[in-house]
Amino acid sequence: MPSIHVLVLSGWQGSSPGHWQSRWELRHGYQRVEQHDWQRPLRGDWSMRLEETLLSLHASPGSAVLVAHSLACHLVAAWAAHSKQTQLVKAALLVAPADVERQQLRAQLPSWSPWASQRLPFQTRLLASRNDPFCSSERAQQFAAAWGSEFVDMGPAGHVNADSGLGDWPWGHAQLQALLQD
Repeated sequence: MPSIHVLVLSGWQGSSPGHWQSRWELRHGYQRVEQHDWQRPLRGDWSMRLEETLLSLHASPGSAVLVAHSLACHLVAAWAAHSKQTQLVKAALLVAPADVERQQLRAQLPSWSPWASQRLPFQTRLLASRNDPFCSSERAQQFAAAWGSEFVDMGPAGHVNADSGLGDWPWGHAQLQALLQD
């Protein structure tokens, strides 16, 4: 069996040291896909960076797993809509997608709307909070349905970031491990 490459895809402005994604990198040795500009994310630039990172791994088909948070959930969908390398990805854990079509986000992230709404060509699980300030639970369910993702309702967990106080977030890591076993 080929070795699995877990790639961490942070959202807008990156993930702080206290964010579960940063903690997973340190604890489990996962690799973050570094973007050129965390403050002014451009969908095309971010997609190209994900493509470059996947190709640099010399990964075999099905040997990469993506762990995306917030805006990066849309990165996964946008990248998959245009890439010829989607066979490299086994699965993706999509956590707390931001609603890029909300008025306040659309103005700040113009290249992300409209969102990529086609079914993803690999297995995905979308985890969403009922009280996420950047995306309603109903909207997250729409994303999950369009992307063909298994939807998991986390209850009230905010934006599932460092402010949510999750620490190492073992429950989330168990979701990733379950996805890897499927």
